[in-house]
Amino acid sequence: MIYHLFSLLQEFITRSLGFYAWQEVAFRCIMAALTSLVIAWVSGPKIIRWLMRKKIGDRPEFHHETLNELNKEKANTPTMGGMIILLSVLAGTLLWAKLNNPFVQKAVFLVLWFGGIGAADDWLKLTSKIRHRSRNGLKPWEKLAFQFGGAVLIAVFLYFDVANVPDATRFWVPFYKYGIPITGWLFIVIAILYISATSNAVNLTDGMDGLATGCIAIASVTLAILCYVASESMTRTSTMTWAGYLLLPHIPQTGELSIFFSAILGATLGFLWFNCHPAQAFMGDIGSLPLGAAMGYGALVTRNEILLLIIGGVFVVELFSVILQILYFRYTGGKRLFRCAPIHHHFHLAGWSEPQVVVRFWLLAAAFAALALVTLKIR
Repeated sequence: MIYHLFSLLQEFITRSLGFYAWQEVAFRCIMAALTSLVIAWVSGPKIIRWLMRKKIGDRPEFHHETLNELNKEKANTPTMGGMIILLSVLAGTLLWAKLNNPFVQKAVFLVLWFGGIGAADDWLKLTSKIRHRSRNGLKPWEKLAFQFGGAVLIAVFLYFDVANVPDATRFWVPFYKYGIPITGWLFIVIAILYISATSNAVNLTDGMDGLATGCIAIASVTLAILCYVASESMTRTSTMTWAGYLLLPHIPQTGELSIFFSAILGATLGFLWFNCHPAQAFMGDIGSLPLGAAMGYGALVTRNEILLLIIGGVFVVELFSVILQILYFRYTGGKRLFRCAPIHHHFHLAGWSEPQVVVRFWLLAAAFAALALVTLKIR
């Protein structure tokens, strides 16, 4: 909105005031991050107090007696704190991005859709608990159906947006200069699976104070860089793009999406103020599902699906730890590969304190992000 307001007043702002920075994506990325950060800080206490008044709190329950004992002090900590993140992300994006950009429009839709799924799931869990009923929330098939439904809509419309862009209709592999051509239906299938899988991977990681929040912040920086690189020119007058220089897929207009990921960075850092140990609020599905879906969406738009497995290395490890635990349990007649899954609980039970687990996983997330950026030049 601010960008479009400045556009209407362009002659006065640029000629009379000599202010050109608002036209630059990099400037608006910084402003979106700062705006989201401030909104999270300001709205956080009010939202947390409202959640406490409504008694929207949760008591972590695991199928492990020792783990329940370790987490007993978290009883009644407000959940659904992801509302703070969603509010801040939407505000930062709507204020500073070009709202007529098709990638930004779908990003906003994605956040609202998956945020709605998470809100319904959280609310059903918490209200059923208050009424002493089963606290399962949405049934697994219901949750997956809504996730797939949203992913299908995004995938189809995204394909129509990029169908005429040669680099966008290829599957790109790290260390290889040339993308692999794929058909439209395969593009859509990959998009659906990626968005659904990444939303659930972040959801699994959201099990300790600040763990998922910090990892998302690190991944969002990397995706903001990739979106900028995929679209922007090296200089205002240059015909060479950063994508061409680095031999990466060139997808026009994706630079605006870096503002969206910058808003996620600011929002998650602002929420971390309240979510760090000991947490004043938990993210809940209302935050983890849309943030995870956003990570998958950013990788799809920039054609970095494989690279996302490195960027989100912590989320991949968490997801596969659950899969391996289930498979090992079934095929060994009840034995466990880890003390508890997802794997962050395994280390907690092994004697690491919760802050140790969280900070060490943040360090791993930063290492994975750095490794992903290094691959940009190794082609």
